[in-house]
Amino acid sequence: MIVAIDGPAGAGKSTIARALAERLGFQLVDTGAMYRAVAFESSASGVDLADAEAVAEIARSLRFEFKFEDGENVIYCNGRALHQEIRSAEVSRNASVISAHPQVREELVSQQRQVGRERSSVLEGRDIGTVVFPDAELKVFITASPEVRAHRRVEQMRQAGEVVDVAQVLSEIVARDRRDSERKIAPLKKAEDALGIDSTEASVDAIVNALCERIAELRPDA
Repeated sequence: MIVAIDGPAGAGKSTIARALAERLGFQLVDTGAMYRAVAFESSASGVDLADAEAVAEIARSLRFEFKFEDGENVIYCNGRALHQEIRSAEVSRNASVISAHPQVREELVSQQRQVGRERSSVLEGRDIGTVVFPDAELKVFITASPEVRAHRRVEQMRQAGEVVDVAQVLSEIVARDRRDSERKIAPLKKAEDALGIDSTEASVDAIVNALCERIAELRPDA
């Protein structure tokens, strides 16, 4: 079974996807982490992020795995675990840049499909229900107000040791929303048959419970 969870940065989709995957015993495929990993490895290799083919070559050289370890969904690239090094503001900006390259998206979408088909999975990102798995049995689109998303992102970055300004993060979120929604390749948008959820005030537990009920209706044996 494939559960596709999409939405903008800070909407809570990562937290919800992780909780849902753990509850169901599904694999959790963090597609955003895959773009972050490619951006991180490209920068570490001295690749010009504007060079689409060079970045795509980095993407092709990576093999991804996801494992739950001590409550964390860890991404492995070629057998090496990546943690907070791919969660910085700089890597986030770079991931947004490289995600606009068609060659990079084509490679990572192929890998996302391959990883997702290995077993029942929850995939989260920005184009899972519209591009990666348009035939997913359950599609979810999670949103929240930009202000709430900014505060969530600031708290996440502070936990990673970064000191950031809320106003700056809010500005970056609004700018990224615009880039992601207006790009020609796989823009951020809600699939027509996706379940829309506003997480501004709803708790993670309430959302996960609702999704589990929906999955039980779709797949009683899940």
